[in-house]
Amino acid sequence: MTTTNSTPANDALAEAVQIKHYTPMQLAWRRFRKHRMAMFGLWLLFTLVLYMLFGGYLFSRGYCAPINEELSGEEYANCTDTSLKLQPPSAAHPFGTDVIGRDILARTIYGGQISLLIGISAAIMEVMLGALIGLVTAYYGGWVDNVLMRVTEAMLIIPSLFLLIIGAHFFGGGLPTINFFGRELSGGVVVIVVIIGLTSWMYLARIVRANVLSLREMDYVSASRAMGASDARIIFLHLLPNTTAPLIVSATLGVASAIISEAYVSFLGLGVQGSTATWGNMLDGAYRYLETAPWLWFFPGTLILLTVLGINFVGDGLRDAFDPRSARHL
Repeated sequence: MTTTNSTPANDALAEAVQIKHYTPMQLAWRRFRKHRMAMFGLWLLFTLVLYMLFGGYLFSRGYCAPINEELSGEEYANCTDTSLKLQPPSAAHPFGTDVIGRDILARTIYGGQISLLIGISAAIMEVMLGALIGLVTAYYGGWVDNVLMRVTEAMLIIPSLFLLIIGAHFFGGGLPTINFFGRELSGGVVVIVVIIGLTSWMYLARIVRANVLSLREMDYVSASRAMGASDARIIFLHLLPNTTAPLIVSATLGVASAIISEAYVSFLGLGVQGSTATWGNMLDGAYRYLETAPWLWFFPGTLILLTVLGINFVGDGLRDAFDPRSARHL
């Protein structure tokens, strides 16, 4: 009868052999799960998304006195009842009411949906532009690289917040409302998304370019080119899949950055206007009631803080998870 001695060296060797059978995504998931703050951020985001998606069915229903009718959903969130203005948190209105009597709890639910929509849409535009420009500049090089990189550097010089404020000022209020899956959104939503997306792709383009400059010299790229593969096929089927790590991390952090940017301009009164609530425009004017009605800024401000923290924690975890040097933490 033989026995095997379990030593730290033998355990490490057995684990290393087992790791070889994992796919890159499985290895990344293992590393991500060991990142405690990333898992906390993921749980926090999951809770907030549930609040925004399903909170309306639980907390967004009530009697609207001015029209003498029971309302639900976004209609209740936009119900104006000046007789209830600046009511502190209570059983009827757990988050209190604003300066024109609207329920803050309902507005944080539907405003969070718009803030998240702005963040995700702007991040998608950022990733698409950054990835495309980074791939093209690195693959073709020469004058294409020189021209696009000079444009990228010029864009980096201009403060994105300045462009966002200017664009929101001139274009935010002149666009008609749009219907998005049954919801009426002010034209400022589109303006904010486009401006944030057009002013936030530069860093990602440089990261992708640096990554592709090394990938384009790999043997599989040379073999594909020798077999007659088109440039588009090489770029999108061979180079792009191998740059997913920075794209995923950038997209995650881009959502947080876009939410913060929208809050900036909305706080200044230049963001999303009209009846479309966002966490940012809920803070507009709240500085007048910092002491007398703190619930006006506390609840939307706390939700912005928690969302951005959760996204940043997840982004840090993804960055470590996709780092090949993190294999020692498995």
